[in-house]
Amino acid sequence: KRKKKMLRREPITLRKANAFIKQHHRHHSSTRGWKFGIAVNDGEKIVGVAVAGRPVSRMLDDGYTLEVTRCCTDGTRNACSMLYNSIWRAGKEMGYRKCITYILKGEGGHSLKGAGWKMVDDNAGGGSWSRKNRKRIDKHPTEKKTRWEITNG
Repeated sequence: KRKKKMLRREPITLRKANAFIKQHHRHHSSTRGWKFGIAVNDGEKIVGVAVAGRPVSRMLDDGYTLEVTRCCTDGTRNACSMLYNSIWRAGKEMGYRKCITYILKGEGGHSLKGAGWKMVDDNAGGGSWSRKNRKRIDKHPTEKKTRWEITNG
């Protein structure tokens, strides 16, 4: 019988978080926006990271809303839920009243549910950033997303 490894939180720099994200994230690369980040360690190595920043949507950027812009693990059980929970706990202590994140519509959201988050929009975002007068090459999935949030009340 294998001994169960205890997961522990630890601080992380943006540089180290982005290196982990580049190596492990299924469909996104590193992030630019950063307020803070949290890592989860299994006693031997980092098994997941989460990055918190300002909301990407200007309409949601009220100064009291935080967005998890990346949550990435190597597949370690419960690491995702621990990261979402940790970001919210830290954000609440800083005075944030709400935390949001987006996941692809095809993803289940089990980690978010496990951390107490609620799905508030099942048809959010998605699409291409490319425009006729501003061509872009989409390196990310363009499918619709679901928006999840957790609040103080």
